[in-house]
Amino acid sequence: MSKNGPIALIFHTAFIVFMLAPLVVVCLVAFTSKGYISMPTEGFSLRWFRAILENPDFIDAFLMSLYLAIVSASIALAISVPASLAIARHRFPGRAAFTAFFLSPLMIPHVVLGVSFLRFFTEVGLSGTFIGLALSHVIIIMPYALRLVLASVTGLSRAAESAAVSLGASNWTVFRRITLPLIVPGIAGGWVLAFITSFDELTMTVFVASPSTITLPVRMYNHITETIDPLIASLSAALIFITVIFMVILDRLYGLDKLLVGKGY
Repeated sequence: MSKNGPIALIFHTAFIVFMLAPLVVVCLVAFTSKGYISMPTEGFSLRWFRAILENPDFIDAFLMSLYLAIVSASIALAISVPASLAIARHRFPGRAAFTAFFLSPLMIPHVVLGVSFLRFFTEVGLSGTFIGLALSHVIIIMPYALRLVLASVTGLSRAAESAAVSLGASNWTVFRRITLPLIVPGIAGGWVLAFITSFDELTMTVFVASPSTITLPVRMYNHITETIDPLIASLSAALIFITVIFMVILDRLYGLDKLLVGKGY
């Protein structure tokens, strides 16, 4: 196996620095004691981290985003699993159109989706409700869950399933005892990716959310349009720390390579 040359190493280092530099700056700004955005030059302070705990609006928005992401990712995954099995294992008229339909939200700008959802939910009486917000998130995160589950199903050998059928196992038993455990990496990876996408969604959610269902990205966006204090920097840093801890734990317990690649065993 050949080693990377000095030019490749320099390029990789520059790329990593370029990607991490904004995150590092945000984390440093979060520890300032000033009332405006600045790098801490007179020592570090937890003033703006305490401000997060003292602001119930951000806590409520965080819990709303967390609950919404869990519900939306779970529903999207429940639809993606049978859809992936149908697409990967069966040939039927309209199969290509069926696949394109599920992946179509990737090709439509979220601004357009937001205006469309707002108009539609107003007509059917779901405007400003959690149900409407969850349904809109399910639609935009469906392609992410479907792609990883579909990759897991496509690379799955059917020898074990055929052996189970020959021994008299029912279709439900084959799915529950053989197919499902084999595609768990794709399912888990699809759920995590859908969860992250839903939690981070802003552009479409601005149109659909109401004061009672406002999410954390929308709350942060509204805050930075009104003031320039470092509260958003401290909140962003807290989310970065939580994400890093979560990913480290996930890697130790399961392995990020298996989770994100989406291949079956």
